[in-house]
Amino acid sequence: MSKKLIAITGGIGSGKSVVSSILRSLGYEVYDCDSRAKIIVDSDDEIKAKLVSEIAPDCVDSEGNVRRDRVAEIVFANPDALNRLNLLTHAAVRDDIRRQAAISENNPLFVETAILYQSELDLMVDEVWVVKAPEELRIGRVMERNGLEREQVIARIESQDGYKPQRRHAVVRELVNDEILPLLPQVEELLKNLAPVE
Repeated sequence: MSKKLIAITGGIGSGKSVVSSILRSLGYEVYDCDSRAKIIVDSDDEIKAKLVSEIAPDCVDSEGNVRRDRVAEIVFANPDALNRLNLLTHAAVRDDIRRQAAISENNPLFVETAILYQSELDLMVDEVWVVKAPEELRIGRVMERNGLEREQVIARIESQDGYKPQRRHAVVRELVNDEILPLLPQVEELLKNLAPVE
């Protein structure tokens, strides 16, 4: 039996991490693309050198540490810079997911990502779970969680939500995280109705 991969996706502040936490509490393994990408970037000197040459010279400090605040300031204000950053990390993350899937005892393995189509992870997964929430609720969540100004959050939402994929995954399920509909029953229903691995 091959390993089934299921993407958990949705815009910033939609509640992907909440869904991931529910899945972990139910005994499932979730690969978090954001946190793994940070680890990969921090440990890869070639990627750090490209950050300096392709994004900005001050993206890495004199001790070789990535200045995430500076990177975010640049890429969320410049779509071309964001695209360059993504190209630097996507292939490394996809390889890392393949390694994790090979050693994971969990089936399915969930993959949490905000940029499913841009990263081409949609080509790797069998199914997509999209977490949705009203925009104002998303803005409030991210302002509180990240300590950002409203305009900064809107810029991040627009940079993610503005992307329109040319293709849509064949198997897409939706979860609503609007603080009215409880999430746990929605997750349990999707788990109950998982398509078998072929």
